[in-house]
Amino acid sequence: MIKYNEFEIISNFFNKYQKTDKNLIKGIGDDSALIKIPKHNILAISTDTLVEGTHFFKNITPKNLAYKTIAVNLSDLAAMGALPKWITLSITMPKSDNQWLKCFSENFFKILNQYKIILIGGDTNCGPLSITISVYGLIQGEKALLRENAKEGDLIYVTGYLGESAAGFFLLQKKKYLINIKTKKYLIQKHLNPIPRISEGIILRNFANSAIDISDGLISDLGHILKKSQCGADIYLNKLPISKNLTNNFKKTNYFNWALYFGEDYELCFTISKKNIKKLNLAIQKNLIQCKHIGYVTSQEKGLNLIKNNKKVNFKNIGFNHFN
Repeated sequence: MIKYNEFEIISNFFNKYQKTDKNLIKGIGDDSALIKIPKHNILAISTDTLVEGTHFFKNITPKNLAYKTIAVNLSDLAAMGALPKWITLSITMPKSDNQWLKCFSENFFKILNQYKIILIGGDTNCGPLSITISVYGLIQGEKALLRENAKEGDLIYVTGYLGESAAGFFLLQKKKYLINIKTKKYLIQKHLNPIPRISEGIILRNFANSAIDISDGLISDLGHILKKSQCGADIYLNKLPISKNLTNNFKKTNYFNWALYFGEDYELCFTISKKNIKKLNLAIQKNLIQCKHIGYVTSQEKGLNLIKNNKKVNFKNIGFNHFN
């Protein structure tokens, strides 16, 4: 088996797919990339590191890893209402595995092409498997969605369904649940291949007040909005978007906990004022966004509350913790 050094890895598996656009002055091949920001746009930047054993299983396929590394980073841009444009990749691996690199790079660029994103740089190193991605996106007209703009009286919505990624995670851990093969495969894919809500974020930036992507769990991530906005919230358990894939196959205690605390759904949680509900409903009618109303923003003094049958439910604010 041929073993490549750092520069040969870049040349053979990443640089050959290089593309360009009118705003990219210099991409791969120099000490840094050069980008011209279009007039009346602001640049959104997000960076994430995925580490083997912490963010993905050791036996994950390079195809699924390529997808997830991009998707979780694009989700951060979606939460800001940004259109992704460029990306950098830094990969650390124990050894130069040609077959692994071939499969990873081919699928990496397949996904980039799907979203019309250009790889503009990065790095390779030797060590335990980890991948760091930086994504760069554009926001026209400076209409960025921020965590700090929720207002008392806002309605709280969530896109898609919650808890399916958690179910896929535990199924990958060989947990024994009475579930058919088709549903099992679907839930595992929901964990491995989350869909970043790019188009939804771009729509929401025109009328939503605040937003965040659900990576660490609804309670934890909504808590970030409330802390930045100095607000509280009432969340209604009966309104949580939980699919029949969960309600028909798992215990209620499981799927409620997964929906509230597990995370990695990469759906958007957003708040919107009552005066803009008509605009949201129009987008829903046009099938531009799928979302569900789950509660209201309240005063900071009231804190974050779960409501069931008009009564508060006690809970721990525990979201996903990288060090636990």
